Amino acid sequence: MIVVIVIIAIVVVLAVWFVSIYNGIVRKDNRCDNAWQTIDAQLQRRNDLIPNLVETVKGYAAHESGTLSAVTQARAAVMSAKTPEEKMAASNVLSDTLKSLFAVSEAYPELKANANFQQLQSELSDTENKISYARMSFNDCVLEYNNAIETFPGNVVAGSKFKERQGFEVQSEAARQAPQVKF
Repeated sequence: MIVVIVIIAIVVVLAVWFVSIYNGIVRKDNRCDNAWQTIDAQLQRRNDLIPNLVETVKGYAAHESGTLSAVTQARAAVMSAKTPEEKMAASNVLSDTLKSLFAVSEAYPELKANANFQQLQSELSDTENKISYARMSFNDCVLEYNNAIETFPGNVVAGSKFKERQGFEVQSEAARQAPQVKF
């Protein structure tokens, strides 16, 4: 009789242990989804700001249509991306095209002085900072989740139900290089 009670107690303890690990993995998975949704919201905010910025620049730099077209196409690619991986790649391209748009603005003092342009540039810069922070947060969530499903005993509990996630990576080699400052 005591042996049966001990076996039942062991089974109950193992079941509780299994469920708590499983629930921890589910929480980490959900946290990754939530972190991605934060990035997605910031990407949408950036996408909403870009048409206003492009229209403002058009008035001053109409002959820079190649740059404006590249920004518009990159924005469309972000909006049409279906998977997080596609959105990550398209977002990186959009960030690069926005840098070239701001470089164009340097050539037009009247544009740089335009209050509307300055406000849009400031809002876009603020949004880029929020996207950067959200990416870091997402990568932290992905790391925690991947560790949970790849280390023992989580890998046993996770089995094949939970798949490894990918975080954001630096796409451009130029971004890895330290900028040169010359006086």
